[in-house]
Amino acid sequence: MKQAALFPYNARQLPNFRKRPEQMQDTYTFKEIPSQRPNTPLLDRIDAPAQLRELPAEQLTQLARELRAFLLWSVGQTGGHFGAGLGVLELTVALHYVFNTPEDRLVWDVGHQAYPHKILTGRREQMGSIRRKDGLAGFPKRAESEYDTFGVGHSSTSISAALGMAIAARMQNTGRKSIAVIGDGAMTAGMAFEALNHAGHLHSDMLVILNDNDMSISRNVGGLSNYFAKLLASRTYNQVRDSSKKVLQGAPHLMALAKKTEEHFKGMIAPGTLFEELGFNYIGPIDGHDLPLLVETLENIRELEGPQFLHVVTTKGKGFAPAEADPIGYHAINKIEPVPAHKPEPVTPKPAKPKYANIFGQWLCDTAEQDERVVGITPAMCEGSDLLAFAERYPERYFDVAIAEQHSVTLAAGLACDGAKPVLAIYSTFLQRGYDQLIHDVAIQNLDVLFAIDRAGLVGEDGPTHAGAFDISYLRCIPNMLVMTPSDENETRQLLQTG
Repeated sequence: MKQAALFPYNARQLPNFRKRPEQMQDTYTFKEIPSQRPNTPLLDRIDAPAQLRELPAEQLTQLARELRAFLLWSVGQTGGHFGAGLGVLELTVALHYVFNTPEDRLVWDVGHQAYPHKILTGRREQMGSIRRKDGLAGFPKRAESEYDTFGVGHSSTSISAALGMAIAARMQNTGRKSIAVIGDGAMTAGMAFEALNHAGHLHSDMLVILNDNDMSISRNVGGLSNYFAKLLASRTYNQVRDSSKKVLQGAPHLMALAKKTEEHFKGMIAPGTLFEELGFNYIGPIDGHDLPLLVETLENIRELEGPQFLHVVTTKGKGFAPAEADPIGYHAINKIEPVPAHKPEPVTPKPAKPKYANIFGQWLCDTAEQDERVVGITPAMCEGSDLLAFAERYPERYFDVAIAEQHSVTLAAGLACDGAKPVLAIYSTFLQRGYDQLIHDVAIQNLDVLFAIDRAGLVGEDGPTHAGAFDISYLRCIPNMLVMTPSDENETRQLLQTG
């Protein structure tokens, strides 16, 4: 079969990667998920990153095309996290090509984006078992592979973990590299900035890569920013900078002036002033889908000492048109059911039964209509906790605090101090992150906060990091806490009202 038939892409001229992100196009964009396993001769040769590193650089683009085709097909067969992996596909290839994994430690934040990493690290033929009993985990898992350097599931842990690995490498004098890949959403958690602050203070040899897939930090990706990123990462620039520092060591006033001049120069061309102030050498933003540029930039950064910060701009769902258009809807997908050989008899669909989250969302709207003191809070789980209707009807009383569970709990406590009726919709497994605030800021002060705890109990496919298995045990021992566990929709409404 001809390759064109196996890769149902849009045929377009090679993209101009110096355009703004919303203008970037990929020559190979799928419009539908392949129903048959695509032909991937180059990818089939890669059972470990060491084999990837033997490829000539000019073959990496073809490898990325085959990897995207295989990823789309495999997730279509199994379901699972979807858009994030497509967005970091080129970055994954470049990282394993440039760095000596697993000796160099590669830490993925959250792990939603780790499917391409799993495929390239010896688990290609096991992808059909992902998120199944005794199959591959949906996230990086240390017991599964030596390439999974840190087990994840909750967000914003990568920089802390990679920093610990960098410190260990320094203690052991191994020269091993540590790389953390964190998304812009995970940067909304305080833990990420705590780790950045500590890494800058220690001047540790590590690389933090910010995957900016929502343009939440910067839009200025283009020819100049790509050029300056390559310049700032180059050995020549950094050698000149280091030499200048040595020359100016005896003149502190001139040293301070030179540092300020460099900061102002970077501030004019890049949005990295904050990271520079935290002690990182900021590089970027660059196009995260330009594979040659990624390889060249990472090769330069690999030779630098001290904390480095690379800002890449990507498109979530890259290479699959529906996911690019609807990144939230395609965050994860169910498996694609095969079309039956014979058309079945039409069956009148039964109305979908409401879930606990739907009952909660309806109750919150009804209660807010009756009591203007009611406030709804969520740490980035608006859709999951069915707060969309509440957010639309009562925007002034709705607060999505992003991935900041600790803040969400103390925010609720502050509201309760002054007469509001805060309702915090939070997943059971995520409330674990706000446990100190729950005890110190709510329970000890006996404040009136209602925790609507979603996804309690076992959550099979996402594994142990997402199972709400501990909530009753960790809540029932806290004073001034009343734990209620409804068994059906009616009890859910009644107990919410009681709370």
